[in-house]
Amino acid sequence: MKTIKRILFPVDLTENSEKLVPYVINMAQKFDAAVHVLFVVRIFQYFTDIYVAPPSISVFEKELVEGARRKMDEFTQTRFAGVPQTQNEVILGDPSDAILNYIDGQQMDMVIMGTHGRKGLDRVLFGSVAERVIKNSRVPVLVVNPYRAE
Repeated sequence: MKTIKRILFPVDLTENSEKLVPYVINMAQKFDAAVHVLFVVRIFQYFTDIYVAPPSISVFEKELVEGARRKMDEFTQTRFAGVPQTQNEVILGDPSDAILNYIDGQQMDMVIMGTHGRKGLDRVLFGSVAERVIKNSRVPVLVVNPYRAE
């Protein structure tokens, strides 16, 4: 079995992410692994086909990234204070593609992520980031349903 030294924890910065923190910390401690906390700001480029000025979209995306960086710093400092090998990253892109690229680019050994458990029309409209990551990841993915994790 491959040694797990780098764990990726993609977050959406909601209370669902907070519910998964104990799982991530537990695995990081068991494997003495570094934790990479990742937040992906969705790109809004596809809105340029609608009547929205592209500069407005890029300004909005920049503000989202800056706000997410502040929130990520707070999130990791308060929830991962006891895990010295923690770093966070905020990137712009499609969530599933960005997560998969991060796995390869940063040579992650494992992913721990939550699922929203969407069904029906919600799933058709929003898709499933977790499902796409599971199907395309080259590393093991532990998926936890935050609604049942308690």
